[in-house]
Amino acid sequence: MNLSDSRTAGQQGPQGGHTPISRISAAEAVFAALRRAIEGGQFDIGTKLSSEATLAGQYGVSRSVIREALRSCNTLGLTVTKTGKGTFIVANKVANDLTLGQYSARDLNEARPHIEIPAAGLAAQRRTEEELEHLKEIVQEMLTENDPEAWVNLDASFHSAVARASGNRVFASVVSDIREALAHQSETLNLVADRQHRSDEEHVAVLNAIEAGDSDAASKAMAAHLQAVSVALDRILSK
Repeated sequence: MNLSDSRTAGQQGPQGGHTPISRISAAEAVFAALRRAIEGGQFDIGTKLSSEATLAGQYGVSRSVIREALRSCNTLGLTVTKTGKGTFIVANKVANDLTLGQYSARDLNEARPHIEIPAAGLAAQRRTEEELEHLKEIVQEMLTENDPEAWVNLDASFHSAVARASGNRVFASVVSDIREALAHQSETLNLVADRQHRSDEEHVAVLNAIEAGDSDAASKAMAAHLQAVSVALDRILSK
């Protein structure tokens, strides 16, 4: 199997042209192949996977793409990566819950609606012009960002900025505390469920409502975004 992770590389299309392959698409394909192999019983529990360099050569991608795919395998509970030792198979099916930094997916899904929906509504009422411009800058960067790692950091920044714009220090503190977990969640959803483009659209809807000063619309837009995230996570766990 050979997959290019170059942003300018392509594959042969139906009309003889070339369809661009993004770096995240290569990571998706590597992850899907690894997951099929693990869940299909090709590896015994405890088996050590080949090194990043070897896997990169096998799949024809860079080591950074392999690292992205392995992070998702770790997040889904299929593997564990030990510093200096390598990555080991620890399960042959996805765990009932995902570990996202200090918190689980279930923790986040249960807590976020109680924090971020009212925070978005308050942000529409209380945001300053400076805070609005900051939100616009983050969203604009997200819409043009092609690097997966940079995008997930922007995603976490957006949610933190909305919470700060609410003017409620408790909301701002809680979202800041879960920022790392939010980044892990976004990374997994983008890699496994191809969520980045849809997340961009959902963030734009939240931003537009905040800019318009429409508290109800901002709350509804954030609720729709969090529901979409929850559904995507449920699909990952149920596969």
